[in-house]
Amino acid sequence: MGYDWYEQGRLLNKRNSFTDFIACAEELIRQGFTSSEKLAISGSSAGGLLVGACMTMRPDLFRAVVCKVPFLDAVTSMSDPSIPLVTLEYDQWGDPADKEVFDYMLSYSPYDNIKAFRYPHILLTTGFNDPRVAYWEPAKFAARLRRLKLGDSLVLLQTDFNAGHGGATGRYDYLKEYVLEYAFLIDVLG
Repeated sequence: MGYDWYEQGRLLNKRNSFTDFIACAEELIRQGFTSSEKLAISGSSAGGLLVGACMTMRPDLFRAVVCKVPFLDAVTSMSDPSIPLVTLEYDQWGDPADKEVFDYMLSYSPYDNIKAFRYPHILLTTGFNDPRVAYWEPAKFAARLRRLKLGDSLVLLQTDFNAGHGGATGRYDYLKEYVLEYAFLIDVLG
């Protein structure tokens, strides 16, 4: 949709990415394609931040969330320039050393926006050897969500101790990841 559209989804416009995604989900429901009880969302890495932010902004809108190697603690991670790719990503997210950027990031960072609410079922997957999004991001997200959420929704965390950011490395091991995701979705969507 052009460069201007791209510009409207980064830095101090990043929340547009989340509100656009939410608007699409609402439109699918409005047009009768699905309902909140049957709507599942999935994202990996920065896409994990997308679905994590949408989940914390509108937990009532989704039944299930799959977050794979998700970037969920934007403020903390982007504040550590020793993490690979952080400084290269300042042009997308901004540098939280700038107070305005810090406050803006804090407004959408999924980890920082978990509150006492009924959340969708969530499956978080991570690789222990991930150099881009450390395994502790989804782990601490899961711990905080379990502590604060209301209701009995599932909060599942799967850590592959042999994987990195790209997932399982065996010839067919990636299929096991798909099986886990589909089994989770079949279970919680009914």
